[in-house]
Amino acid sequence: MVGMSGGVDSAVAAHILKEQGYDVAGLFMKNWEEDDAAEYCTALADFGDAAAVCDKLGIDLLTSDFSTEYWDNVFEYFLADYRAGSTPNPDVLCNREIKFKLFADYATELGFDTLATGHYARRSDMGEPFRLLKACDTNKDQTYFLQAVPASRLERCLFPIGDLPKPKVREQARALGFEVHDKKDSTGICFIGERRFDDFLARYVRGVPGPIQDIDGTRLGEHRGLPFYTLGQRQGIGLGGIKGRAERAWYVAGKDPSTNTLTVTQDERDLDSSWLVATQLNWISPSMGEGVPDGQGLRCSAKVRYRQPEQPCELAFDGDHVRVVFDIPQRAVTPGQFAAFYDGDECLGGGRIVAAGSCDG
Repeated sequence: MVGMSGGVDSAVAAHILKEQGYDVAGLFMKNWEEDDAAEYCTALADFGDAAAVCDKLGIDLLTSDFSTEYWDNVFEYFLADYRAGSTPNPDVLCNREIKFKLFADYATELGFDTLATGHYARRSDMGEPFRLLKACDTNKDQTYFLQAVPASRLERCLFPIGDLPKPKVREQARALGFEVHDKKDSTGICFIGERRFDDFLARYVRGVPGPIQDIDGTRLGEHRGLPFYTLGQRQGIGLGGIKGRAERAWYVAGKDPSTNTLTVTQDERDLDSSWLVATQLNWISPSMGEGVPDGQGLRCSAKVRYRQPEQPCELAFDGDHVRVVFDIPQRAVTPGQFAAFYDGDECLGGGRIVAAGSCDG
């Protein structure tokens, strides 16, 4: 069973599996329900695109509505994180809770042996201990979004386009006559669509105004609610020219929910973190076994956001969390986001960031 999103990646993934001799069916998942969804959501058009591809391939397309589970297991956590002052990553949670859990269980109930997606990732050969590997197209690699999924879930999944660069995927789709061959890639958070993020969030999260201060604690103005700001943010802070201050941009350097205070800086070095702490650890690689014994270290690399090259670091383990010390300080490491850990091309796993700072702070 192939997760059909209505995009070019899942379309080519389904074609490749059929060419390899698999008995293939597609599943279109509905994961969002909202009164005004039709105005912003592309689900209806996406379903039409998925249906057209499956018709051309001669395979069945099933549908499933996971919107209630998505609300309970992804969106509620998304809102709770914002209310607590963190910045969540719903795409990581969606993979863990919906695509590789509910979708996988549904496929099993229907009698399918394996599932497949259009993610840009690779895996070890079937029958070998499972390892999650980066895609050949490093510009499109999506293992960052898969690092929270247990290996027991991933090992039943195929990633048919992981060996292909994106231009080749579009080329194949064009040759096959798929109208989605030039369809724009989806970006941003799926349930928000094209609307302004702040407008959407304000419908669910109450913003309480509070003080804006600089690193030294000098009050500079008033913010409209901590949930509407994220670390490293430059636009939309609402600080104009301030007497006695340089004509430079201001950046969000910190949020303190206990005092409802937003801290800003004009020195980008204040955004750097030399360490982070992560919890909710998920180890995918068989080399990790049950993890590394407390007090021992591990050299590897890590990334704290999707569009970032892996950064060399040292991991120190302590019970259910890990402290990550970077060789070079990293910009705007954000609690609520995820850190993914790598050894070369292999994604070892990851964890949710709960704290970050500098070694001298």
